[in-house]
Amino acid sequence: MTRLAVLRYPDERLHTVAAPVQEVNDAIRTLAADMAQTMYAGGGIGLAATQVDVHLRVIVVDVSERKNQLLTLINPEIVKAGGSLAYEEGCLSVPGVYEKVKRAAWLRVRALGLDGKPFELPADGWLAVCIQHEIDHLDGMVFVEHLPRPQQARILKNMAAPRSPRRKKQGR
Repeated sequence: MTRLAVLRYPDERLHTVAAPVQEVNDAIRTLAADMAQTMYAGGGIGLAATQVDVHLRVIVVDVSERKNQLLTLINPEIVKAGGSLAYEEGCLSVPGVYEKVKRAAWLRVRALGLDGKPFELPADGWLAVCIQHEIDHLDGMVFVEHLPRPQQARILKNMAAPRSPRRKKQGR
């Protein structure tokens, strides 16, 4: 497995709409495994292929505390959703930024598994939020784009600003 480079917002490639996977083969399985390693290494709970500059409809998600319930969704589509909730979200492509985003509280998603077979999965709470967040990436959208324009501008400005090393406080 290989750890992949994650694109950083505002990289324009994050706005590329991902194409459907035509065949679940060894290359797609390797991509999913590499994405999972990248997600875990970065401390994330989800990753879309778009974020690693592969513009195919593949996401990996693991919201479990032990990080032992990896879910791979190929060509995911939300077939039903409802309710509303707001969770504070972060993103490996927007490091250090956490903002509340309003999303559907529950959903049913249809996808292909690593075996190429279709399945449907009900999800609610944090899993539903994560799946929606990752599908947004496949559709060329970053979570901060759900926020009001002034917040987006502030985040964009902070992402572009060079970071200076913190100075240690000196005792008196």
